[in-house]
Amino acid sequence: YGSCMTTAHLNGTEIFYVDHGGVGPAVVLSHGFLMDHSMFDHQVEALKDKYRVVTWDERGFGGTPATGPFDYWDSANDVLALMDHLGIGGAYIGGMSQGGFISLRVALLSPARVQGLILIDTQSGTEDPEVVEGYGQLRDVFISQGPGPVQDVIASLILGPGEWGDWFAKWEKLDKQGFSHAFDCLLNRDDVTGDLSSITARTLIVHGDADVAIPLAKAEAMRDRLGGNVTMCV
Repeated sequence: YGSCMTTAHLNGTEIFYVDHGGVGPAVVLSHGFLMDHSMFDHQVEALKDKYRVVTWDERGFGGTPATGPFDYWDSANDVLALMDHLGIGGAYIGGMSQGGFISLRVALLSPARVQGLILIDTQSGTEDPEVVEGYGQLRDVFISQGPGPVQDVIASLILGPGEWGDWFAKWEKLDKQGFSHAFDCLLNRDDVTGDLSSITARTLIVHGDADVAIPLAKAEAMRDRLGGNVTMCV
């Protein structure tokens, strides 16, 4: 079997995805903000012999445009529509940061289709008010001047120490209007913490103790409120 890399017209949007093939249980992985499907390349390599792994580009990133405003419920419906398109009834649903916001909403919208949840460096609430203004300033510079002046600051928040030239090159190519829609979605998301007890899927939480953008305490709060069997790795 081989990978299928293509787009599908779903929910009024051209969704870019990669179906990595395989005959095992399906795993659908959703990337973090300013990332794309390729962030999971190593995980795909580790899983592809036993699972059918599907990765995709969320609205505003990679090969998927954001042609208008949207929210993470729309993105969760993109996941479900992609599963329909690929003939996947149920799957393990996973995501990192923003991808976790989406995965939680998939579980709330269609619990019967979620065989398990994988939540990586994510949370269930909104942004802390004290960081919203600073994030807004980063957005304004990104849109008006390009990512160059702020890319190191952004990388320190979402990537950590390292050499990130490949991602910087991708950020340069992003559609600014699409990025703006994606940023508004990120900052204006609703709080689903009060709904977590209704999620009974078996869940794996993976969280880095050096995460700058989402402190470990937020993941622990999410763990304590989820309604199913939860394993947490730090």
